[in-house]
Amino acid sequence: MTATTATSPVSRWLPYGAPEGRPRLYCFPHAGGSASAFRAWAGRVGPVAVCPLQPPGRETRLGEAPHTRMETLVDQLAEVVLGDAGDEPYAVYGHSLGALVGFELLREIRRRGGRDPVRLIVSGSPAPQWDDDVERPSVATMDDAQVVEMLRVIGGTPDWLLADPAVLRMILPPFRADFAVRESYHYRPAPPLTVPVTALAATADARVPVHSVADWREQTVHGFTSHTLEGGHFAVLEQPSATQAFLRQALGV
Repeated sequence: MTATTATSPVSRWLPYGAPEGRPRLYCFPHAGGSASAFRAWAGRVGPVAVCPLQPPGRETRLGEAPHTRMETLVDQLAEVVLGDAGDEPYAVYGHSLGALVGFELLREIRRRGGRDPVRLIVSGSPAPQWDDDVERPSVATMDDAQVVEMLRVIGGTPDWLLADPAVLRMILPPFRADFAVRESYHYRPAPPLTVPVTALAATADARVPVHSVADWREQTVHGFTSHTLEGGHFAVLEQPSATQAFLRQALGV
């Protein structure tokens, strides 16, 4: 495995260092989310090395400009993941926007002739061929109050944070940038992945119907598994024990 130093580009994406274990599981957060969403998973997915990825514009990378386009994001991520994993087996997990990022990352790695991961795991996201935002207003057209109300509806952000102007000044820019990534994203048909896929859905996720998650099966020729949790859009984070059990099953550990 390539060494990760404190000054390397890889280290900025891996704020908690390079953990021991295999396979390495690179975790991509939801829109506006950060690496801390997955920090508590370390050591709780069997021998797997949980590697939360930190996008620019938040937490340890607050002073950096966030990405606003999928293409530039996955271009950089391909270098990070391939460089960090080296010859070690790895897997990719993403929630919500992170699921699409993980999917497009694998397609970019394929274009580069890089090694496939052992599995792609997605949650809280329709299959990429779904056009799920047709009837929703663009976040780019919303004022801050409307964005805050949207965050309340989606869930996952405590009300006390949404009521703090200082906190909002930190969390709204990366949220808006991530939605720019999502809203400018256009799925382009291509051959399905040669990577097995596991998809996690939630019964009460108003934004992501269970059947739209099941359609991830069309994106692989190497096996598909799906599971459903009770709860809303952030059920996978609110029920970590159940999610971690699904991850262990998906990774065979």
